[in-house]
Amino acid sequence: MKDFEKKRQEEIVSLQKSWKEDPRWKDIVRPYRAEEVVRLRGSLRIRHTFAEMGAHRLWDLLHSEPYVPALGAMTGNQAVQQVHAGLKAIYVSGWQVAGDANSAGHMYPDQSLYPVDSVPKLISRINNALTRADQIQHMNGDGDGTYWFAPLVADAEAGFGGPLNTYELIKAMIEAGAAAAHLEDQLSSLKKCGHMGGKVLVPCGAFVEKLVAARLAADVLGVPTLIVARTDALGAQLIRSDYEDIDKPYLTGERTVDGYFRVKGGLEFAIARALEYAPYADIVWCETSTPDIGEAEEFARAILGKHPGKILAYNCSPSFNWKRHLDDATIADFQKRLGEMGYKFQFVTLAGFHSLNAGMFELAKGYREEGMTAYCRLQEREFALEKEQGYAAVKHQSFVGAGYFDALQMTISGGQASTAALKGSTEEEQFGKAGPVELVRRRAASGRRSHG
Repeated sequence: MKDFEKKRQEEIVSLQKSWKEDPRWKDIVRPYRAEEVVRLRGSLRIRHTFAEMGAHRLWDLLHSEPYVPALGAMTGNQAVQQVHAGLKAIYVSGWQVAGDANSAGHMYPDQSLYPVDSVPKLISRINNALTRADQIQHMNGDGDGTYWFAPLVADAEAGFGGPLNTYELIKAMIEAGAAAAHLEDQLSSLKKCGHMGGKVLVPCGAFVEKLVAARLAADVLGVPTLIVARTDALGAQLIRSDYEDIDKPYLTGERTVDGYFRVKGGLEFAIARALEYAPYADIVWCETSTPDIGEAEEFARAILGKHPGKILAYNCSPSFNWKRHLDDATIADFQKRLGEMGYKFQFVTLAGFHSLNAGMFELAKGYREEGMTAYCRLQEREFALEKEQGYAAVKHQSFVGAGYFDALQMTISGGQASTAALKGSTEEEQFGKAGPVELVRRRAASGRRSHG
């Protein structure tokens, strides 16, 4: 018992020291004690490598890059293409999960209608795909190749319930390998996409509780997960209650038939709420209705004036008609200017959805009208990308790991297997020998000679 108490006390002291001295936790408020975290951890320390490494890497990127751009990925293959193309982080969008990548197997609008395990499952799927890409590269001996384990920033919506639901969701996301998670200050039972009408805000205190729950989940799991606080107050017109002083200046005095209170949404309201959230979050985000650089600058000035060094996020939303609001020169310079203001994480939420749908529609329409001529255009485009930019998915068997599993089979059989999938395959004939298979085959043959 004495050893148990000694170990627990050492863990408490270590945690207290980290929170006090590590620059990572500067300007972060925890309304709970290290003793409570340690008491909730259990006796066995489970490591969450993807989440832990991803959180460290994302934090470093946000403090070393002008800004970190990301696109929403809705499949593992899309994530692999993003990383191979040079993006250093991946966004896991709840909208895309609702639209097509949820565990219910249905197509939903972005209203938290999908099962709560859907985003954690997509996080796992993406990390599995990145792991396979890394295994293939490592097997091929390319030690200086792509760093595949891009940190994942994932959407926790409005927490799918109260603070306990939020705790369990963030825990599941970390276990699946998320580096960061974001929450929004909407009523979870009526959650809407940030660019839809009918959003209902929760009181600031209720949202802070969810941010605390998210932080506690990360602390209990021992992972420095980045917590992102989003406010929807700029475009919201309804709030669940009228009792908090911070909300009172924005109340209209009207009440709806279903019991909600009307508020005057706007930038001032969003700033007031974001300032309340900032001490409990690593990153602050204001959901906007248009790509307005002046609005972004005013928000950044207000937040960073009270919380210097706080990281800001910006949704470069596909819901905006960018060309209608901005000219080409402004669009080209938009992200650089945001980065200079402090918006270090910038992302296109629905990039995977729009890329997948536009690409398939274009191909399908061409195929209906022209047959294989249309498909050959796609294939020729892939050949050109392979030659000019190293695009790998044109060799589809190798891309998904056929060579890796050939090598595995050869290793198991001591080089005797005659069933290598790529040997004699159309892909091998068209695109050249499968290096890993040949490598294992030669090693196995060498081993047999040396023991012969």
